[in-house]
Amino acid sequence: MRRSGQVVVVGGGPAGLMAAGQAAADGGPVLLLERTTRLGTKLRITGKGRCNLTNTAELDEFLAHFATPNKEGELHLFLRNAFARHFAPDLIAFFEDLDVPLVEERGGRIFPASNDAQQVAEALVRFAWDKGVVIRLHSRVVRLVYPGAGSRVAGAVLQDGEKVEARAVVVATGGASYPKTGSTGDGYRLAEQVGHTIVPVRPALVPLVIAGAEPRAMMGLSLRNVEAGLLLDGHEFAREFGEMLFTHYGVSGPIILTLSGPAVQRLGQGRLEMSINLKPALSAEKLDVRLMRDLDRHGKRSYRNLLKGLLPLKMIDVFAARSGIPPDKPGHQITAGERGRLRELLQDFRLTIVGHRPLEEAIVTAGGVDVREVDPRTMASRLAEGLYFAGEVLNVQADTGGYNLQAAFSTGYVAGQAAARFVAES
Repeated sequence: MRRSGQVVVVGGGPAGLMAAGQAAADGGPVLLLERTTRLGTKLRITGKGRCNLTNTAELDEFLAHFATPNKEGELHLFLRNAFARHFAPDLIAFFEDLDVPLVEERGGRIFPASNDAQQVAEALVRFAWDKGVVIRLHSRVVRLVYPGAGSRVAGAVLQDGEKVEARAVVVATGGASYPKTGSTGDGYRLAEQVGHTIVPVRPALVPLVIAGAEPRAMMGLSLRNVEAGLLLDGHEFAREFGEMLFTHYGVSGPIILTLSGPAVQRLGQGRLEMSINLKPALSAEKLDVRLMRDLDRHGKRSYRNLLKGLLPLKMIDVFAARSGIPPDKPGHQITAGERGRLRELLQDFRLTIVGHRPLEEAIVTAGGVDVREVDPRTMASRLAEGLYFAGEVLNVQADTGGYNLQAAFSTGYVAGQAAARFVAES
């Protein structure tokens, strides 16, 4: 067995780089093993290449953006410990100390002022190097050196058979989405080796597939300031306001990604629909008054031309066909019943959800190492001494807005410091 760092970190993403740097800052030799040929590959493309690092929301509001996969509030309690040690203000100061100026945008989202995720990734790599972390690329870990239940993890075995000794191992391999970036689910297999429960993995923050040809007809259409609700057998269970996008297969965009988590969970349980309110600023009564005014003022115009004042061009043909009103019908001939149908459709445009895009296209993986088997104070395994977890490999996921990256950095921070302390005291 080749002797190397006292702390071995598996995975060179945001959680792994933070863990490695923090462990090294506490004085011990640290080796970071990354299976690909580049560090922070997924981080470099996050936020469409802009990298939404965190959010300025207060703690309770911040936590509300995370799913609670176990009993109510359990995940929030788990994360409180990590956020108490390292939260948004700490992360902001951390990057500014690394000469990465940050800016706050709508909704409290924090981005690098350069709008360049590459700058964030390179700053993290410099941080690890400067702290003395030894980095080995193209080094895939296939199993842990673990004698058995009740014993201590003693190292890692690489794909080529090389054994690397360690007194503590931090698994920060990410989830199973975007596998070309190195997130291929390796961490789940390593955790299972020592007996950890893996909550079934599924895509989160993923585009949704819609039945029929309507999405393709509206492909490329972006809707802003709309509301989208999810319904199961007619009962609404989630709603978001903001921006969405039609694609050749269905729908995507910020509010769709946020809604995708609860949608994916309910696929196959009944009739799953999305209701889009295209005029959320108006009550049904005020919208009806507006429609009557438009029909009265422009009654000689065709129904299709009247729709140009209500909808984006790419949506008009689909909407007209759905309403059942002939496109060339003059506005003054539209009946009260047809006007009512038009009003309802403007505020309840239904789409049937039949699936989601593949896990490989998900921004975040839901599921992972059950947090009930991890000590929230240290990110240490409750089953194997000397083993720690950080980042997306844990069953921790949130909607968009910088929350997931903050969780990765915070759990990496805690795991790295705890692993170094464990080595120093053992």
